[in-house]
Amino acid sequence: MTMELKRTIDQVCKEKGIDKEVLITALEEAIKSAVKKRYGANLDLEVSYNDAVGDLEVFQYRTVVEKVEDPDLEISLEEARELDPESEIGDSLGTKMDISNLGRIAAQSARQVILQKMKSAEQDVIYEEFKDRIGQIVNGIVQRFERGSIIVNLGRTEAILPSSEQVSSESWRRGDRIRAIIVDVRKSAREPQVVISRNRAEFLVKLFELEVPEIAEGIVRIMGVAREPGSRSKIAVSSSDSDVDPVGACVGMRGSRVQAIVQELRGEKIDIVPWNPDPVKYVFNALAPAECSKVIVDEAEESLEVIVPDDQLSLAIGRQGQNVRLAAKLMGWKIDVKSETRYAHLQDPNYLELLKLPSMNENVADKLFDSGFNTIEALKGANVEEIVEKARIPSGLAETLIEEAKAYEPAQDVGESVGDVEGELDETERKPMMAQEQELQDGKSDEERA
Repeated sequence: MTMELKRTIDQVCKEKGIDKEVLITALEEAIKSAVKKRYGANLDLEVSYNDAVGDLEVFQYRTVVEKVEDPDLEISLEEARELDPESEIGDSLGTKMDISNLGRIAAQSARQVILQKMKSAEQDVIYEEFKDRIGQIVNGIVQRFERGSIIVNLGRTEAILPSSEQVSSESWRRGDRIRAIIVDVRKSAREPQVVISRNRAEFLVKLFELEVPEIAEGIVRIMGVAREPGSRSKIAVSSSDSDVDPVGACVGMRGSRVQAIVQELRGEKIDIVPWNPDPVKYVFNALAPAECSKVIVDEAEESLEVIVPDDQLSLAIGRQGQNVRLAAKLMGWKIDVKSETRYAHLQDPNYLELLKLPSMNENVADKLFDSGFNTIEALKGANVEEIVEKARIPSGLAETLIEEAKAYEPAQDVGESVGDVEGELDETERKPMMAQEQELQDGKSDEERA
């Protein structure tokens, strides 16, 4: 029995990765608990494990007294001298107990304590093993599903892939091999301790680090990532070596490297763009494959107004605005994309005046402007049928715009109002006002005068 206990301890420590001393301490505490339940809770006990032979020994300690009042903690001098002739009053005498007949309930109690200690020790081992692996990719097998989460077997332990960390377009079955990135490691007795994710941008970065040696070596650097999991991603890269093309390194021979990542992400499209410190050149790259005609930069607001050819507008914006949205996220700047026609319209004062009508927007203004209704006056003199036929807008909207155009009153020009006032002044009053106006003009910049 003793050698069997020794083999069991050695086997558990090896399989669970638990420190042997931790398990032996748990075993000693379990035996102590079982003995106290069987013989009394007040006993002063000492349990020791002999690793050489795999034997457990339990000693009960009692104080030598003249008159015994508590037999659990005290022993008479006569009885003590029978065990040890040199015993004296006040000595602490230890006697070995027979634990062969602890009983079934006590044995179960000991077993529960051992299991609890083993589980706690195993959790500590797992936590110590994985706490420094946050941000690393792990491989596992889908084991089961719990309330929308996927439980993944990592070998030593189980990991949880919560629904919030999954890609909505992906589906998994029990037994499938799965890769994910560790995002959290926690101490918990009720659920898996390791939390993994497949929908974070960091997962895409780590996949590139695994597939592209130049990134792992630090020659090629990932400068920015924007991802809409399961649909499309953009990644900006730069190279510290002029002889290494960062985009080519990430794409690989015949696209082998990026295709391996696309396959892992189950068809997610990936745009690899060269990073540039100049926001104008960077946005040209970020909006690819669309071509840009002009970029207006507002560095204070970190915003860009991008002008593209009319036939490139839908390509630059992307399906449901995805391309420009990812480009903005990649750069961290606001991006406003306009067609060349729209931009040209916005430079025309008549177009801007049309936009002042309450029911007008840029799309409707473009149609009216291109159809010949390019001023408020032209809109006033038009009829509903003519606008509907030429501009292709609903009749109700056309009727509303005509009514708004007729009711529109342009803002009174400041120069004209001053001139009218001057006309009512006599010569002596006009001169001081003209001098004051000249002083204001001298204080303005050339741009403000214009």
